[in-house]
Amino acid sequence: MQLNHINLTVQDVEKVVALLVRYFDMNPLDASRKNIQILRDDAGMIIAIMKGQSPIYPPNFHVGFIQPSHEKVDEINARMIADGLDVEPPTAEHG
Repeated sequence: MQLNHINLTVQDVEKVVALLVRYFDMNPLDASRKNIQILRDDAGMIIAIMKGQSPIYPPNFHVGFIQPSHEKVDEINARMIADGLDVEPPTAEHG
Protein backbone atom coordinates (compact mmCIF):
# COMPACT_ATOMS: atom_id res chain seq x y z
CA MET A 1 0.00 0.00 0.00
CA GLN A 2 1.30 3.46 -0.89
CA LEU A 3 0.24 6.71 0.76
CA ASN A 4 -0.86 9.01 -2.04
CA HIS A 5 -2.90 11.80 -0.42
CA ILE A 6 -2.60 14.11 2.57
CA ASN A 7 -4.72 17.05 3.67
CA LEU A 8 -3.10 19.90 5.58
CA THR A 9 -5.04 22.69 7.27
CA VAL A 10 -3.22 26.03 7.24
CA GLN A 11 -3.98 29.69 7.89
CA ASP A 12 -2.50 31.02 4.63
CA VAL A 13 -3.24 28.75 1.67
CA GLU A 14 -1.51 30.96 -0.93
CA LYS A 15 1.73 31.16 1.07
CA VAL A 16 1.94 27.40 1.65
CA VAL A 17 1.09 26.59 -1.96
CA ALA A 18 3.76 29.02 -3.20
CA LEU A 19 6.34 27.32 -0.96
CA LEU A 20 5.42 23.82 -2.15
CA VAL A 21 5.47 24.86 -5.81
CA ARG A 22 8.74 26.80 -5.61
CA TYR A 23 10.83 24.40 -3.56
CA PHE A 24 9.25 20.96 -3.92
CA ASP A 25 8.00 20.87 -7.53
CA MET A 26 4.32 20.47 -6.64
CA ASN A 27 1.83 21.41 -9.37
CA PRO A 28 -1.53 23.08 -8.59
CA LEU A 29 -4.44 21.24 -10.20
CA ASP A 30 -6.89 24.17 -9.97
CA ALA A 31 -5.58 27.55 -8.81
CA SER A 32 -8.97 29.25 -8.97
CA ARG A 33 -10.13 28.34 -5.47
CA LYS A 34 -8.93 30.46 -2.53
CA ASN A 35 -9.73 28.29 0.51
CA ILE A 36 -8.43 24.99 -0.80
CA GLN A 37 -5.75 24.08 -3.28
CA ILE A 38 -4.96 20.62 -4.59
CA LEU A 39 -1.34 19.98 -5.55
CA ARG A 40 0.20 16.98 -7.27
CA ASP A 41 3.77 15.88 -7.87
CA ASP A 42 5.18 13.89 -10.81
CA ALA A 43 4.84 10.62 -8.85
CA GLY A 44 1.11 11.14 -8.27
CA MET A 45 1.21 12.29 -4.65
CA ILE A 46 -1.65 14.67 -3.91
CA ILE A 47 -1.56 17.30 -1.16
CA ALA A 48 -4.70 19.24 -0.33
CA ILE A 49 -4.00 22.58 1.35
CA MET A 50 -7.14 23.77 3.13
CA LYS A 51 -7.73 27.04 4.98
CA GLY A 52 -8.64 26.50 8.61
CA GLN A 53 -8.49 28.08 12.00
CA SER A 54 -5.11 27.91 13.73
CA PRO A 55 -4.28 24.25 13.18
CA ILE A 56 -2.51 22.60 16.08
CA TYR A 57 -0.03 20.06 14.81
CA PRO A 58 2.12 18.04 17.22
CA PRO A 59 5.54 19.64 17.87
CA ASN A 60 7.46 17.19 15.64
CA PHE A 61 4.87 16.98 12.85
CA HIS A 62 6.37 17.43 9.42
CA VAL A 63 5.98 16.46 5.78
CA GLY A 64 9.06 15.12 4.00
CA PHE A 65 10.03 15.28 0.36
CA ILE A 66 12.63 12.67 -0.52
CA GLN A 67 15.47 14.15 -2.54
CA PRO A 68 17.93 12.30 -4.78
CA SER A 69 21.03 13.47 -2.89
CA HIS A 70 22.35 15.42 0.08
CA GLU A 71 23.53 18.04 -2.42
CA LYS A 72 19.94 18.59 -3.60
CA VAL A 73 18.80 19.04 0.02
CA ASP A 74 21.58 21.58 0.56
CA GLU A 75 20.60 23.38 -2.67
CA ILE A 76 16.95 23.70 -1.62
CA ASN A 77 18.00 24.90 1.83
CA ALA A 78 20.33 27.52 0.30
CA ARG A 79 17.54 28.76 -2.00
CA MET A 80 15.18 29.09 0.96
CA ILE A 81 17.76 31.08 2.93
CA ALA A 82 18.53 33.28 -0.09
CA ASP A 83 14.80 33.97 -0.40
CA GLY A 84 14.68 35.13 3.22
CA LEU A 85 13.04 32.10 4.84
CA ASP A 86 14.03 31.33 8.41
CA VAL A 87 15.06 27.68 8.02
CA GLU A 88 17.57 25.59 9.90
CA PRO A 89 20.38 23.72 8.18
CA PRO A 90 19.42 20.22 7.03
CA THR A 91 20.28 17.21 9.14
CA ALA A 92 20.64 13.59 8.05
CA GLU A 93 18.24 12.02 10.54
CA HIS A 94 16.16 9.97 8.12
CA GLY A 95 16.87 7.48 5.37
